[in-house]
Amino acid sequence: MSNYKSGLLRLLEERGHIHQVTDPVALDKLACDEVITAYVGFDPTAPSLHVGNLASIMLLKRVQQAGHKPIVIMGGGTAKVGDPSGKDDVRQMLTAERLKANIASIKGSFAKILDFTDGPTGALLIDNDDWLSALGYVELLRDVGPHFTLNRMLTFDSVKLRLDREQPLTFLEFNYMILQAYDFLKLNRDYGCKLQLGGSDQWGNIVNGIELTRRMDGAEVYGVTAPLILKSDGTKMGKSVNGAVWLNDDQLSGYDFWQYWRNTDDRDVGRFLRLFTDVPLDEVARLEKLEGNEINAAKEVLANEVTKMVRGEDAAKAAEATAAATFGAGGIGGDLPVLEVPAEGIGISQALTAIGFTVSNGEAKRKIAEGAVRIDDEIVADPAYLIEVAAGSERRLSLGKKRHGVLRSV
Repeated sequence: MSNYKSGLLRLLEERGHIHQVTDPVALDKLACDEVITAYVGFDPTAPSLHVGNLASIMLLKRVQQAGHKPIVIMGGGTAKVGDPSGKDDVRQMLTAERLKANIASIKGSFAKILDFTDGPTGALLIDNDDWLSALGYVELLRDVGPHFTLNRMLTFDSVKLRLDREQPLTFLEFNYMILQAYDFLKLNRDYGCKLQLGGSDQWGNIVNGIELTRRMDGAEVYGVTAPLILKSDGTKMGKSVNGAVWLNDDQLSGYDFWQYWRNTDDRDVGRFLRLFTDVPLDEVARLEKLEGNEINAAKEVLANEVTKMVRGEDAAKAAEATAAATFGAGGIGGDLPVLEVPAEGIGISQALTAIGFTVSNGEAKRKIAEGAVRIDDEIVADPAYLIEVAAGSERRLSLGKKRHGVLRSV
């Protein structure tokens, strides 16, 4: 049983979102006494977030569900520097134009998950470039610099691990923790924000912001980190054998997104239902006890609930119907990726790459040699096989047991 009295910390703990909390007693009391404004930062380094970011988005969703106010901080300013946390190499530098385009592309994901309507708990989305790029360098050094020591900064994992591996850490990246700490100070001043949440790798950055806010303004603010979400096979969330599992529907089909969750390891189903859905906890307890083929019912609940939240109810229904048609009846589902085949046909290797099942024709040929490629459930062993599709008809292209697509005549 939880010792927390506030609905916020109880909810976070019950759903598996808590790894560390700064001053939990004081934060718990604050969450009982007032509406807390809390934020999570996201660096817009791509046109879409991926499922590895979903755990952080869920932190904001839980904040709102518990009756508090979430702020999404888009790191248009910090992304110009690059977070060294968990990285061995210097991040690719993006132009201001690219960062703005990425932010515009990402915004829709939050709109589906959080409530942005006006009110005491309505979410806000803010770009930290609004204040970071306006900061004068000498001003930053004079006002903020004295509150950071190199001795302390060198002890943080984001710096120490990079140096221990003798990997380069630029002075630019070294400043990231200062800018993120300044974000918390700025948000506390302008929005009364008293809580920062993030992944466990952000603990050092969060503590920096707490200490800076206390030293410069005498204000008490708090931090909560969530555990690093690893799958039972030891891999991080956000990647599949076919690349990143993007939240945006223009980056990844609804069917592939649904299928990612449907293919969850049996051992992860209960944990993921708690973290990534609103399925009641007693129902989660029932579902995670299912065994054998019955556990597939729990996986479908997981896939449907997450897809509905991220992509919308229509996308979830279409993906489930496609899966039923593709796997249950051996047919062709309506939500599968489609490749239009010209009248003269297309080579099997080119088709696999064009539809996105392989990243190159070389990989396609290896999959063919492994016997993993089928046309209409017939194994294709010839890498020079020419696929022809009669006018007005369709054929099914499959890679392994879980990747299926539609070949349609132009």
